[in-house]
Amino acid sequence: MTLPHSRNTALDAMRGFTIAAMILVNYPGTWEHVFPPLLHAEWHGITPTDIIFPFFLFIVGVSIALAYSKRLNQGTAKSILYQKILVRTLKLFAVGVVLNLIPDFDFGDIRWAGVLQRIAIVFLACAFLFLNSNWKTQAWIGAAILILYWLAMTMIPTPTVGRVMLEPGENLAAWVDSLYLPGRKWQGTWDPEGILSTFPAIATGITGLLAGKMFLSSHAADKKANYLMALGLLSLVVGYLWSLDFPVNKNLWSSSFVMLTSGLAALVLGAVYFVVDILGHRKGTAPGIIFGANAIAVYVLADLLSLIFYRMNFNGQPLNQAFVRALIQTGIQPEMASLLYALLFVGINFIPAYLLYKSRIFIKL
Repeated sequence: MTLPHSRNTALDAMRGFTIAAMILVNYPGTWEHVFPPLLHAEWHGITPTDIIFPFFLFIVGVSIALAYSKRLNQGTAKSILYQKILVRTLKLFAVGVVLNLIPDFDFGDIRWAGVLQRIAIVFLACAFLFLNSNWKTQAWIGAAILILYWLAMTMIPTPTVGRVMLEPGENLAAWVDSLYLPGRKWQGTWDPEGILSTFPAIATGITGLLAGKMFLSSHAADKKANYLMALGLLSLVVGYLWSLDFPVNKNLWSSSFVMLTSGLAALVLGAVYFVVDILGHRKGTAPGIIFGANAIAVYVLADLLSLIFYRMNFNGQPLNQAFVRALIQTGIQPEMASLLYALLFVGINFIPAYLLYKSRIFIKL
């Protein structure tokens, strides 16, 4: 498959493969049988699945830097950009809330937090920050967010227990959610996409802004890749050292988690940029580019399709369970059967993504 090349093929492909990975880990054949790397860490620690969401927020930051720099250079007024940013934020947030309501639409049990809602907030904050500050200010703000969050989480006692806690439901972020986050929480009294942890998530987006600044610099292409990977490695080291006091934790979106995942994202983007855009080895990037062209739309579509594939009855049981059971009966390991279903579901979502791309239809949520 041959696709037209862009100046940022690596970024386009990385965005798409990240969305595909989101779908893969969100929709296994059965949650009873999943390979451990395809599950989130129960609390402290990190798995490959844990890096997917921060990778996407990092990419959001990079994309903001590239897209809005271009529009500013074209003479687009900031007032027009502000309007577009606000509209897109509201659309993303609203779609996230609607997905939480489907299929029952129980407005008395509405969940206001969620993945798309967090993407919307990070996009809003980072877009406004990019339009009104330089990269040094952005770096200082990102650092300040992470340091203040670290100090708050490790030095302010959780009021309900009277001491500093980082345990599930017994930490400062959970306490803030229990008081100020309206509606249903994913974990009963707290939410992994809750109020306080959204601030370090914004910092993840800021690291993407800084990576985008690197792409916009006047350095030679190979130096951009080298600098990006070097900074990624430095971020990894900082994240590891920070984790000795503030553990890596996706649910808390800890400061060490931000540095570690942003470092990994920078390393991956730098390496892919070098191989794909500098050396020109674009073979294998087509699926990522196709998924990435309508990334959020495909993510939403997967959520909608799951209502069919996880509820459609086949011989008295949901289609996913029937599929997994049939494979297990042939002697396939249960975890592998569950993974094969997830891969099939990713492939099913690729079909509309391909048709949209082929028709040059790009849905901007």
